[in-house]
Amino acid sequence: MYVVMNELHVPPERKAVLTERFRQSAERMAEVPGCLEFLFLTNMEETGKQIVFTKWASKQDYENWLSSPAFANAHSGKSKQAKPAASANELFAYEVAHYFCKGD
Repeated sequence: MYVVMNELHVPPERKAVLTERFRQSAERMAEVPGCLEFLFLTNMEETGKQIVFTKWASKQDYENWLSSPAFANAHSGKSKQAKPAASANELFAYEVAHYFCKGD
């Protein structure tokens, strides 16, 4: 299993815009092969950061998504809201060494 977290640095006035964009993305991620889980995290105490958390069956599934037309379309900047909501980001990726989930 492979986990990727994208920490987005978001000005407070753009937080609602970014939240809405990722609400729309969440449903589409269910159709991406190998994507096991998608979460969009908002820190209620810290208004300057939001995190996109994805869990993948494998690193290869993640890389396949990165090179897919769906990824290119989602990140093309051709949306109605052309101005980027995030001012910067940091990407963190991990192989899962140990895993437990009570829901499984």
